[in-house]
Amino acid sequence: MLSDSHHCVRPASEEERAFLESLIREDFARCHPGETLEDVRRRAAFSKEDRGLLRDWMAVAVNRARLTISPICRIAGLTNALDRRCD
Repeated sequence: MLSDSHHCVRPASEEERAFLESLIREDFARCHPGETLEDVRRRAAFSKEDRGLLRDWMAVAVNRARLTISPICRIAGLTNALDRRCD
């Protein structure tokens, strides 16, 4: 799945970033042996290819988080930290 090239996932906090990365870390490692998300995040500061790669993986993480969190949000009546509302 590709994300819109003008849309960027910007986690609200370091904890949210860590949570999102935890949802994709295993699949990322399987698809990119020898690389880590930290490597890509560091290179994204100066490489448009890595910026796009990180953006696409974070979009996958957000979608996974929505699938995980939204049902819990509905039951608890809480807001979803990823989009500030429950779907």
